[in-house]
Amino acid sequence: MTDQPTLMLNDGRAMPQLGLGLWRTPDSQAGPVVGMALEAGYRLVDTAALYRNETGVGQGLRSTGIPRSQVFVTTKLWNDGHGTDAPAAALDASLTRLELNAVDLYLIHWPIPNQGRHLEIWRALIALRESGKARSIGVSNFTAAQLTQLIEETGVVPSVNQVELHPRFQQRELRAFHERHGIVTQSWSPLGQGTLLDHPALAEIARKHERTPAQIVIRWHLDLGLGVIPKSVTPHRIRENIAVFDFRLDEADQAAIAGLDDPHGRLGPHPDDFN
Repeated sequence: MTDQPTLMLNDGRAMPQLGLGLWRTPDSQAGPVVGMALEAGYRLVDTAALYRNETGVGQGLRSTGIPRSQVFVTTKLWNDGHGTDAPAAALDASLTRLELNAVDLYLIHWPIPNQGRHLEIWRALIALRESGKARSIGVSNFTAAQLTQLIEETGVVPSVNQVELHPRFQQRELRAFHERHGIVTQSWSPLGQGTLLDHPALAEIARKHERTPAQIVIRWHLDLGLGVIPKSVTPHRIRENIAVFDFRLDEADQAAIAGLDDPHGRLGPHPDDFN
């Protein structure tokens, strides 16, 4: 299970394509869940200061004996860390909770456009990358316009933009922008928070491949070249979600899933409205 695909970031580092999302995973559960996922073959874990589970995540990282160098750890700067010096202090706090010297990827969690400080914060993340505390840096929930500003003003292209993306909200225009600029698209809520797993089209494809609808959707993300971080705390689902490397979707499958896209399919807030 550890021999799985990676995505090359624009800074030359490789990131596992599939990882474990830890949103809404309590700190008390995070350690066992991360340990279980690592034993199942996951090599990327995605947390955030907002999730309040970094302490548990760190415990899980240390629980298996798997070398730190073999696990890609992402965390994120929350909105209360927007300020010239705040990102450095916020990352130090995350590293203390994780008990790590550095994270593999540090993301700005939301752009917070009404504050107008995302450019200032991006410059702070560039400095954190130069310090070695964040090996790669990127953003989450940024629009093409916000990304353009970062790139034009600093010359540093985010390595990743982690955004809501699932078959009902496929983000084609943003994905095309990412591809033109060498930014990896990583999907949060990749299963649509479970709202579409009983869709007849997915059920039919699942029967055809003798898989579950969730496995079909995860495979869809992989086949599109997207990073994907499904969340689960259930042991059999954690194992099921990574058992997706021995099949591929065909053109008919892809076409059927493409037809599920809905301009009103967003489940979370719009980045321009979340403050």
